[in-house]
Amino acid sequence: MFIYNLRILLVEDHPFQLRATLCLLNSYGFTQVTTADTAENALQKMNLAHQPFELLLCDQCLPDLPGLELIGIASLQGLIQQAILLSSLDCRELNTLKKSADEHRLPLLGYLAKPLKKTELINLLMPEQSNH
Repeated sequence: MFIYNLRILLVEDHPFQLRATLCLLNSYGFTQVTTADTAENALQKMNLAHQPFELLLCDQCLPDLPGLELIGIASLQGLIQQAILLSSLDCRELNTLKKSADEHRLPLLGYLAKPLKKTELINLLMPEQSNH
C-alpha cells in the first residue's frame, strides 16, 4: 500500500487545528482525507464509508469522547485499520495512553505532537523507512 494513497479520517475539534492539519496533510501529498470535528461525527462518517479508513488521525482531547476511546470503538467495529493520536499532552501522558492501547490490542501506531511534522508521520507509518 502506497502511503500517500491512504484513506485518512482526521478528527480534530478545534477549527483552526483541523484546517491547519488538513492543509499540512495535503501539502505532504495525502489527498484522500475526510474530516470530522467530534467523535460522534467521526463515527457517522466511518459508518457511512464503503470500507474501513486505513488511518484514523485523532485528537486525544475531543469534547465528546477521548481519542483513545474513539480508536477502541472504531477498531472493535472494524471501521479503521490503524490510528495515530494527535495531542499536545506531555510525553508521560502520551506514553501511558500508548501503553493502554497496547494492552487493549488497539491498532495505535503511536502519537504525534501538534503541529504535525511530515518526517514524524512518515516514521510512524513506515518505520522500516526511518533508518534509510
